[in-house]
Amino acid sequence: MKLPYDIDDRTDKKTALGLIVLQADETIENEIRTVLDNNAVGLLHSRIPSGADLTPETLMQMKADLPAAAALLPKSARFDVIAYACTSGATYIGSETVKTLVQDIHPTAQVTDPMRAVLAACKALRVKRIGFITPYIEEVSGAMRTLLEKSGLEISAFGSFSEEQEAIVARISHRSVLKALIDLSTQNDVDGLFVSCTNLNSFSIIEEAERRTGKPVISSNQALYWHMLTLAGLQTSGKGPGRLFHQ
Repeated sequence: MKLPYDIDDRTDKKTALGLIVLQADETIENEIRTVLDNNAVGLLHSRIPSGADLTPETLMQMKADLPAAAALLPKSARFDVIAYACTSGATYIGSETVKTLVQDIHPTAQVTDPMRAVLAACKALRVKRIGFITPYIEEVSGAMRTLLEKSGLEISAFGSFSEEQEAIVARISHRSVLKALIDLSTQNDVDGLFVSCTNLNSFSIIEEAERRTGKPVISSNQALYWHMLTLAGLQTSGKGPGRLFHQ
């Protein structure tokens, strides 16, 4: 017996968001899941190959792999926004190149990445002098500092956990990240704090860090989700942690 069925109209569906996540990332999906508004948003994930160690070579390899990873997201979903979820990868590949590679596969989707999102978040919060935390080795951290400064920000304070292995980055404790934010907040008159890396846990301590430092705190994952909602034309107030979501 052949059964009858109806097909839902796209206008009745949620906003469609796509997320391209690193193979080695164990953090971003869990953090976004804690704030995802399932009534308004449908979020689909793809994975991109990434090295166990975070180096310039493994980051640039993702440029070649990005089109295939984007193609694994279903075209029938007709995405409103797609995000490539790697802060350091976007630094090395370049936000405009990321956008071009994704839109070659999904031409109607808007595209963002953590670096593009963080710069938009700093502008929204009027942050110019940042205290900047990374888990990266110096070569990767240095490239990111250079890009942030070229984009008009002043790095007033900086610290890194100097860890190359992604599996260890994903297990750096919330306590360690909070202490680092508090320590950096007292240096050189910073007016905002940035926690870089989608694999570094920070969602649960963002608001505590803001209370204890008196500074807005921006993380890669927080800024990326906020920017995805913003580009999709959705409400952001109250939809995530920190001042960024309470403007």
